[in-house]
Amino acid sequence: MNKVFADAEAALFDLRDGVTILAGGFGLSGNPECLIRATLAKGVRGLTIVSNNCGTEGKGLGVLLAAGQVRKMVSSYVGENKVFERMFLSGELEVELNPQGTLAERLRAGGAGIGAFYTPTGVGTWVAEGGLPQLYEKGTGKVLRASAPKEVRDFDGKKYVLETPLRGDFAFVKAWKGDRHGNLVYRYTTRQFAPMMAAAAAVTIAEVEELVEPGALDPHLVHTPSIYVQRIFKGAGYEKPIEQRTVRPRPGPRTGA
Repeated sequence: MNKVFADAEAALFDLRDGVTILAGGFGLSGNPECLIRATLAKGVRGLTIVSNNCGTEGKGLGVLLAAGQVRKMVSSYVGENKVFERMFLSGELEVELNPQGTLAERLRAGGAGIGAFYTPTGVGTWVAEGGLPQLYEKGTGKVLRASAPKEVRDFDGKKYVLETPLRGDFAFVKAWKGDRHGNLVYRYTTRQFAPMMAAAAAVTIAEVEELVEPGALDPHLVHTPSIYVQRIFKGAGYEKPIEQRTVRPRPGPRTGA
């Protein structure tokens, strides 16, 4: 039951070229920073990464992208990364875009063993009808691969599109607290996709800010049960960056009567 590893490098002992990684994080919030750094240092290539986005330039998953380690991204929002845009349009990166809720449900289906599901999201668009560019030819800009049409069915007078589950070889998740058995508690918005990803991967590796003994966590507050986690370690050196810092001017002191 003791699933603890010394650090990210030790936990990634069997990471190899060409695997599919489900990477937690929303923007840069909740990014598994230690695992991303260790993956960069390991130099594995040809990765397929499933994540809401691909970080930003020089932050989060963006460092793996810039290093040429990512072959394909399965994502929802990619607007904060100019390197992503350049690589996609130049044919260096394959991209499968998903509506955000559909991405979450595809991951949940992957963990729950659901073979497919219907959703109204995307009906009447390229999502359902196909033709959305996924890979361009280098040097010409010609579309080499586009999304295929999906089955659409009518239920009670409303159209729904068929979507398939997502699974991964590895899931990288970052939690606030975890115990040695692998029970995890996320903090606020860092929870996002992580619980679904942990359930949908063959091997889930969790990095935590606080590693505690079994029994220290209130079982009612556990978000990811230990059955879904194979490896865990205490992270260090967290930067916790944000995409864009916006601040509101503080009002001046009140004057007058």
